[in-house]
Amino acid sequence: MTARIAFESLNKDAFQRLYAFSAVLKNSSIEPALHHLVNIRASQVNGCAFCVDMHIKEAKIDGERELRLYHVGIWRESTLFSERERAALEWTELLTKLPEHGVSDEAFAKAREQFSEVELNDLTYCIIAINGWNRISIGFKNVPGSRDEAYGLTKAGLS
Repeated sequence: MTARIAFESLNKDAFQRLYAFSAVLKNSSIEPALHHLVNIRASQVNGCAFCVDMHIKEAKIDGERELRLYHVGIWRESTLFSERERAALEWTELLTKLPEHGVSDEAFAKAREQFSEVELNDLTYCIIAINGWNRISIGFKNVPGSRDEAYGLTKAGLS
């Protein structure tokens, strides 16, 4: 099975700019472990198999515990996540599936309890980026695991 189109080469400028946008966020105020959790959760909410697969492998390579990876989808019931991580996961869900009347002041205040203005801004950009990649991967049916070798994800030991 292959992807529907080779999106990376059809508009190289757009692809490179989205890639560069995502790369900038790796050096933001959001710590890498939290960034992985956000990428995984948004991808789960969107049903993006390619991105769930890729970001779980990246997180594992970066030292994330496997049990926490299994618990991302049940983060509300799990005891494995800090209050900061819970706030990030909730913010991720809110911005991934926007409520009909927007994000409430109450939800914003809850996020602000855990994040500075700079951090919440950076977190929001992280969520924007992964949602963009999810839409590309879902729309063009990117095959989970198909780019593992090119992206260095075979090091995760998951297949």
